[in-house]
Amino acid sequence: MLGRLKKCELCPRKCRVNRLEGEIGYCRAGLEAKVALASLHYWEEPCISGTKGSGTVFFSHCNLRCLFCQNYQISQHGTGQEVAIARLSQIFLEQQDRQAHNLNLVTPVHYVPQIIAGLELARSNGFRLPVVYNTNSYETVETIRSLAGYVDVYLPDLKYYDDRYAIIYSGAPDYFAQATRAIEEMVSQVGTPRFDENGLIQKGVIIRHLALPGLLEDSKRIIEYVHHTFGNSVYFSLMNQYTPMFRAQERPEINQPLHPTDYEALIDYALSLGVENGFIQEDDTSSVLFVPKFDLRGV
Repeated sequence: MLGRLKKCELCPRKCRVNRLEGEIGYCRAGLEAKVALASLHYWEEPCISGTKGSGTVFFSHCNLRCLFCQNYQISQHGTGQEVAIARLSQIFLEQQDRQAHNLNLVTPVHYVPQIIAGLELARSNGFRLPVVYNTNSYETVETIRSLAGYVDVYLPDLKYYDDRYAIIYSGAPDYFAQATRAIEEMVSQVGTPRFDENGLIQKGVIIRHLALPGLLEDSKRIIEYVHHTFGNSVYFSLMNQYTPMFRAQERPEINQPLHPTDYEALIDYALSLGVENGFIQEDDTSSVLFVPKFDLRGV
């Protein structure tokens, strides 16, 4: 599996660098997985966080360049610690020991071979948690296919419909086409959501969309795509937690929180289309208080 790093094409960037020999591509990830935080997280959707928390593992580096990234310390600045596969598998097991409801891999695409190796080793030592793949969706179908049998729940963002915004705000050409192909593979792979007796998701896909200020019509087109493509075979999570951070001040139109009336309009629009399986957020979620402290805990 690590042989895929010799000519890295894990994501749509297809940098083709030899990470086995120390070459670095667009995402800046190297041979070993870099982790910034492994902890229990209580701010995911209720069916993921439950009462005991989701066992999040935040990976460093990213294949996007979002101007507004809340996790920019790790995604753009690379804060974190490199770990060998043996240690990565132990981190997975330690999340189980903390009684997490699941293992939640955050921004994982550039470490998929290491993650698969870590999961195989962890399983041989008793790991049994559902695995959540928490991604920005700038993925290839081939990489998602390689995760069959390793991932139980996909938690993909669907950020933009219009590639103009994807390029301006995240430096991601062809984002919608790449992301939707990947998400369609995710749905095909794990099927209709299934929950346990406590309402915790065990299999399935929850598609997230973070509404951005000024992009009301683009958000509506995202909602239309998800509903018309998948109906109620997926869950849709509409988020209002946008908090201007990092380089958002470079673009005045997004250097402000989402207006509450825009969020309400999106909820009404989703309901008018017939969206039934979904999550919405309460007020006051736009705050730096919800950004984790990437202090290497659990690493």
